[in-house]
Amino acid sequence: MERTKAGLAAAKKRGRVGGRKRLMTPNKVEAAKNILAQGMPPKEVANNLGVSIPTLYRWCPASDNIHGPQ
Repeated sequence: MERTKAGLAAAKKRGRVGGRKRLMTPNKVEAAKNILAQGMPPKEVANNLGVSIPTLYRWCPASDNIHGPQ
């Protein structure tokens, strides 16, 4: 356990980041917000961006949506 923590700390110092890459990049988030504001259903937006609907709502909550959930 100590060796694992030491290895993770050393990797962090070298600039390594653990975990899976994020599917929603800042450009995708901005695009999703714009498309949702134009009235496209969230299901279609999620399909176009290649993410699930819960992922879309995590980054673009329905409360931020002008038209609300459809």
